[in-house]
Parts: sequence; C-alpha cells; structure tokens
Amino acid sequence: MIADEMKARLVALEPTSIDVIDESEGHRGHAGYREGGQTHFRIRLASPRFAGLGRIERHRLVHQTLGDIVPRIHALALELSES
Repeated sequence: MIADEMKARLVALEPTSIDVIDESEGHRGHAGYREGGQTHFRIRLASPRFAGLGRIERHRLVHQTLGDIVPRIHALALELSES
C-alpha cells in the first residue's frame, strides 16, 4: 500500500505526529482517480526538522523524502508543522 510506503519513508523526518490519509474515494469521477484508490493523499506531519523552514522548503523536504512515490500518485495535500 502506498500509504504504508509513505509512512515508512517519512520516519526519516523524525515526526512527532504523522497521519497519511487516502482521500481517493472522495475524488471518484475526478481526474486522476483509479479504481482501488491510492491516488489522492493528505499527509499531516509535525517534525522538529521543519523548524526555521518556510512552507515551500517544508514541502520540498517531504517531496524529496517520498522520492519516487510522488509521481505514482495524482494528488498530495500537505499539512506540515514543527513540533
């Protein structure tokens, strides 16, 4: 499962809290939806690694950490905070 892969990689950011939510069913009939889901995700992540980073820098760090997962999905919403 893609959500499990995401969580496994995001551990590298030393999160104090992490939620990876598959929101694919809410996008049924929209662009990028595939039967079986795993196309639209929301990540809520708090990490001390975000301290001093702006929003774009935090997003880049998450995308870099996820690596080749990002091109395999259609949409990724990020809610990132430092803890």
